[in-house]
Amino acid sequence: MNKEEEERITKTVADAEEPDQGRAPDKDDAAEGHTRQGTVIIPLLVLVSLVVAVVVVCLVYTGMSHHSVKERCSMDAASLEESSASRAALWRKAWAVSSDQVKDAKTVVAMARAVKNAGGIKPETVRCDASMSTKDLKAAKQKAEDLDSKYDKLDKAAKAVLTSRDAKDLDDARTALGVKREEASRLLSDSDGKVADNTTRETLQKAIILADLAKGKAKDYRDAAGPLQAAIDQVNASMQAKAQADQQAAEQAAQQATPSYGGGYTPSYRPSYGQGGGGGWSAPAPVQQPAPSTSQGSSQKWNDFINEPDNSMHGCRPDGGCGIG
Repeated sequence: MNKEEEERITKTVADAEEPDQGRAPDKDDAAEGHTRQGTVIIPLLVLVSLVVAVVVVCLVYTGMSHHSVKERCSMDAASLEESSASRAALWRKAWAVSSDQVKDAKTVVAMARAVKNAGGIKPETVRCDASMSTKDLKAAKQKAEDLDSKYDKLDKAAKAVLTSRDAKDLDDARTALGVKREEASRLLSDSDGKVADNTTRETLQKAIILADLAKGKAKDYRDAAGPLQAAIDQVNASMQAKAQADQQAAEQAAQQATPSYGGGYTPSYRPSYGQGGGGGWSAPAPVQQPAPSTSQGSSQKWNDFINEPDNSMHGCRPDGGCGIG
């Protein structure tokens, strides 16, 4: 309501309250006065009611708007806070993965960008208090929405990193099992007839079959590789045991085939001469020489014999000539 309308209403009210001066009001004037008063008061009351209604509506709307903004802000802030713990765990797990641990290194680069855009891997909270103004509540609500959008992008980047990591882990486990399976297959073929216990080869063959049936996650392939390696080790140990046993047997056989020479050799066959009916000969027994006596008398006689002059001519003449015959 502007100033002109207020002046007009005031003047109308004043004219209605002051009767014409200089004459006495009659019945018609009284009736006319009442009519004029009713004509002015009713619109005035309607106008005041409208003003009051507008004010009330404005107050109610303002209160409802503040409450509504506060409620919406609180809901967004609560949702952000409730998911912060699980999000932080996901981000930390993905952030610890390096580029050499994933199948696609681009996922790690995208993760780093998302972390930078989100302001780190620690989720931020938003405060929405009733004491805050509507403007501040609206700003807080907008901040919660912006953070949630950034965190959603970070969630996707983190999940992509973990998915790529699992894919590489699966490929590595499958490849490792394939290599081990080839090793086991060659060993099974090479060990035929070379093991001390053939049940070890049977166990190895069963482990190869189970390895061929492995599928699914990386853990399934690793679980199949364990028994396969154990069976390989058992066959190798059995082959080594048989090789040692064969070597010992060969050494014993060689020792038994080699003749043993000890002391001297005494021929078992002795032919004899000069015995009737026999054409053999016997080696003459060695003549045992008597040992010289070491007595005093024997030694003196021997010395005398050596020193005695030889007076015999041994068949020679005194003139010195020796005849023949």
